[in-house]
Amino acid sequence: MTFPLFPDAAPSTPQCSAKACRADAEWVLAWNNPKLHTPERRKTWLACEEHREHLSKFLGVRGFLKDVVPLAEWESGESEESGEAHRP
Repeated sequence: MTFPLFPDAAPSTPQCSAKACRADAEWVLAWNNPKLHTPERRKTWLACEEHREHLSKFLGVRGFLKDVVPLAEWESGESEESGEAHRP
C-alpha cells in the first residue's frame, strides 16, 4: 500500500478560515489583539460570504476586529493606499 507524500496539499486559492469550511475566500478580516500586538500590527482571517458575518462578530465582540476588506482589494493593496476599508 502506498500513501501520498502530501495528502493535504495546499489549495490553489485562498480558503475561508471558518472551521471545516473549504469555500473560496472573498473577504479579509484584519484584526489584532491589543494585549499581544502593537496597534499597527494586523493579523488576518479569510472568510467566504457565508461566514463573513459570523467571523466578524467573533472578533468584534472581543474588540479585535479592525477592518473587513474584499480579498481582491486586499491583494491589490487598494484598501491600504486609499485608506478606505469596509468597516464591520
